Amino acid sequence: MGRKSSKAKEKKQKRLEERAAMDAVCAKVEAANKLEDPLEAFPVFKKYDRNGLNVAIECKRVSGLEPATLEWAFELTKANMQTLYEQSEWGWKEREKREELRDDRAWYLIAREPSAGPVAFSHFRFDVECGDEVLYCYEVQLESRVRRRGLGKFLLQILQLVANSTQMKKVMLTVFKHNHGAYQFFREALQFEVDATSPSVSGCCGDDSSYEILSRRTKFGESHPHPGGGHCGGCCH
Repeated sequence: MGRKSSKAKEKKQKRLEERAAMDAVCAKVEAANKLEDPLEAFPVFKKYDRNGLNVAIECKRVSGLEPATLEWAFELTKANMQTLYEQSEWGWKEREKREELRDDRAWYLIAREPSAGPVAFSHFRFDVECGDEVLYCYEVQLESRVRRRGLGKFLLQILQLVANSTQMKKVMLTVFKHNHGAYQFFREALQFEVDATSPSVSGCCGDDSSYEILSRRTKFGESHPHPGGGHCGGCCH
């Protein structure tokens, strides 16, 4: 009986430790979501003045954006991504994409030209993936006329900076395999790696999945899996 009791105590202690670890993860996500402006301490990153571009960059929650800006973000996403979605098993679902962009948890980086309005954006969220606190990048979309000038890379560098400053463990994103330019950009120019949760690694969706999940760890990221395993998906809402 004593041996069984000891095992029961060990299991209980492990559950308590896992719960405490998850509470700490969720506390970091909640703290990040309470920020007024994650870029406030980094004014140098609030503008991009290179390669013939001169844009101001702001970081706002979705609730702080004007309806016209959100509609622009949707139309740009549709123009850039609809065909790629239609070539995947997901298909293009307009209503779902609108809802995703307007979700209460959404944060935005918006790049604006002084006279021409917004020209690029990133939609991201602070969330939990498989027990880790992460910054998940949902979109990085640029108007065609401002591409290939370093702005997209700059926006991703800002996300990495924000992830470090809020103590997230990594920046994550999903990319279609058939979007060859984007895949190469993330893997080579930005040094993202195929994440352990990606279908090609986890085997969860078979070998014929049309997408990969990529990630890049911050200075707070661990080099080994989360000890508690964790739940794949957000859990702090």
